[in-house]
Amino acid sequence: MKNFSWKKVVPHLIAIGIFLVVALIYCRPALEGKVLQQNDIVHWKGMAQNSFAYKERTGHFPLWNTTLFGGMPAYQIALEGKAIMPNLHSAATLWLPAPAAFFFFACICFYVLTQVLGIQYVIGILASLGFAYASYDPVIIVAGHESKMWAMACMPAVLAGLLLIYNKRYLVGLALTALTATWQIGFNHPQVSYYFFIAAGIITLGFLVQWIRAKEWKHLVVSLSLALFAGFIAFANTSMTLLTTQEYAKYTMRGGKQIDIQGSEIKKVNTKGLDLDYAFSYSIGKDEILTFIAPNVFGGGSSESMGDDQHFIDALVKKDVPEQSAMQLASGLPKYWGGISEGTSGPVYLGGVVVLLALIALVVVKQPLRWYILAAAVFTIFIAWGKYFAGFNTILYNYLPLFNKFRAPSMALIIPQLLFPLLAAMALQEIFFTADGAERLKKSFKPILYVIGGLIALVGILYLFNDFSGGIDDEILKAYGGDGGGGAGRTIVSALQESRKAMFLSGLGRVIFFAALVTGLLFLYIRKAIQPVVAVVIFLLINTIDLLIVDSKYLNSDHFVDKEDYTSSNFTPSAANTAILQDKDPHYRVYNLAPDRFSDAITSYFHRSVGGYHAAKLAIYQDLIAGQLSKSPLNMAVLNMLDTRYFIIPAQQQRPTPMVEKNDGALGAAWFVKGIRSVNGPVEEMKALDKFNPQDTAIVDKSAFGVTDAPVYDSAASISLVKYDNDAIQYNTQSASKQFAVFSEIYYPAGWNAYIDGQKAPYVKANYVLRGMAIPAGKHTIDFRFEPQSFKTGQTLVYVGNILLLLSLALGVFAIWKQNKKEKAI
Repeated sequence: MKNFSWKKVVPHLIAIGIFLVVALIYCRPALEGKVLQQNDIVHWKGMAQNSFAYKERTGHFPLWNTTLFGGMPAYQIALEGKAIMPNLHSAATLWLPAPAAFFFFACICFYVLTQVLGIQYVIGILASLGFAYASYDPVIIVAGHESKMWAMACMPAVLAGLLLIYNKRYLVGLALTALTATWQIGFNHPQVSYYFFIAAGIITLGFLVQWIRAKEWKHLVVSLSLALFAGFIAFANTSMTLLTTQEYAKYTMRGGKQIDIQGSEIKKVNTKGLDLDYAFSYSIGKDEILTFIAPNVFGGGSSESMGDDQHFIDALVKKDVPEQSAMQLASGLPKYWGGISEGTSGPVYLGGVVVLLALIALVVVKQPLRWYILAAAVFTIFIAWGKYFAGFNTILYNYLPLFNKFRAPSMALIIPQLLFPLLAAMALQEIFFTADGAERLKKSFKPILYVIGGLIALVGILYLFNDFSGGIDDEILKAYGGDGGGGAGRTIVSALQESRKAMFLSGLGRVIFFAALVTGLLFLYIRKAIQPVVAVVIFLLINTIDLLIVDSKYLNSDHFVDKEDYTSSNFTPSAANTAILQDKDPHYRVYNLAPDRFSDAITSYFHRSVGGYHAAKLAIYQDLIAGQLSKSPLNMAVLNMLDTRYFIIPAQQQRPTPMVEKNDGALGAAWFVKGIRSVNGPVEEMKALDKFNPQDTAIVDKSAFGVTDAPVYDSAASISLVKYDNDAIQYNTQSASKQFAVFSEIYYPAGWNAYIDGQKAPYVKANYVLRGMAIPAGKHTIDFRFEPQSFKTGQTLVYVGNILLLLSLALGVFAIWKQNKKEKAI
């Protein structure tokens, strides 16, 4: 210990301390035992309750969930595997409560990146806080997108590991990349991982060109090999999630569809991903990236109303609208007028200081890395534009693997959120902490002014030539009149446009303010009127305070509730739920007729639901929703075959509480049919559901399963449910002749195996979403077991990945020890 240098450690301890203090102050209610009221987490708890209740009974999570959409794999809901690795991630968060843990961990990961690049620690603190507290983070945390936040937080650490490899610190880089990529992928937000690895690939391509030009062939081979090996380690460690997701995705909405349903029209299609329009939903307008530096230039979030916009109210009053009416109207109109027609919870604000310093980096930083970073940032901004940059993105949709599996291209802005603070840190390092930094800044000051002046001019031009129209304007004109140029609708739209013009002008003023601030501090440094550390601290304070002020609009103490209130308000059964729960039969389903029945997981918290909430439903069930379950009046034949025993009728004005209605026509867990109706293709199969008797007839697609032999009707034949477990179902049958059974279980061939008296037997898809099976005469035991090979293979690979990860970490520690020993010897 005599050679231990506190001088090297103290700066990092200060950084960790600052990250901890900022996180705890910002998330103070979490220290008081309060929790966030997060809509998506409430839904997830509804989805996952079945899995957690199962684990409480059996000691392990099931692979199949019975409470969502009649049944679906539980992979994306709650999945647990055996591992030998210790939980290093929890240690890295200091076991802080959420949401403080998110911000703290994001800071730590970014700080690691800055230290890998040799950046002075105060600059590292500034950039780390800039990354962690960019406004998108509190926005998604409040929404409950926790897996997205964790995956985003890991990105800088994975990039740090890759940069270590590319800068010839091979073993340390391998260890860091393998560990953090395992975390990043393991948090199971494929879209975040996808965009990050696109960016990492672009940066890697830049290094590749650099090595080829320098003819560093050995370094090229070693670097790419180690990066790929680290990727394999991460893949192996997360293979249970990846392999099951890959298998499952083929059968979901994201894997494409066979039919397209528009109202009563059904036509055959054969897509391999999401529809183009759906994939490009949540695209941002091209000029909307101005929110990077001016958060309110497009009004903020969709939930923010014009009610507090005095400019809008005054504009209406000037147009002879009574003030009280103007205020009432304003409270019902959204401020947001950007390109995301589906709405947004808030802007992506990166901080005025960070954005301007990132632009300055392009002038003052000499490392080629800046161009690789710029290329990755620009490429992902193009992706975020989605339908507003359709030519570029349609090519990616058609040809870039997996691109058509995701929607919400605006999510790609997580990459500029990562890279802009990095560029800003590189600029500050170059200016303040290199030998000739001051002199080079002096020579570059005029180009810097040109760049910043160009930004101001661009915003000014957009202001001058903008018509300030928003997506809601046409709806207002239709609702209030004014399509022809007059009327109340035109008055409202005109007032909105005046208000938006004021917002934009305020944004321009904000850009000018930060431009003056940044260039002013740099000018003082050139004139030697301020010390480097003082200048960096000023930048740090201004940027952090600025971000926290904006963040507090989207995550503040009002979003926290007591744990008891959280549970009681979300998960206390209603009188209707309590009444249904008195039925202890192991197999029946509940259909909540609330308007949000297919985006509601609370019913699934208590019951096996016909509806539910999940971002990746099975494609056949989505077809059933669109083609049958969304119909009015209800198609009782379809609901009976789904064993819908209870309906929850929503509360109405004359009846303030939901009521229960029992359906005596529900067909139960399984039944024998009298005949089989063969159809040709999924369109005919869906249309056949319009009018049929599921108790007597099974509908089977002969184009997929061939012609199924007709059963011989036996009025004395019986089939009964013996065991109903998530992953294993058993029935007893007895008949004097061959029968055909329909099982009220969702068809999913990737893992569900059928057995007759212990011998594997084939089964088919019946009635579009259910299982059908030919049963021989006599007494038999029928078993369905969920045995996905992807899960078994993943379990084996996880053990391999754990061992490789431990070895890579050991090698990384050894390399650090060896390097320190070498430095001490010198």
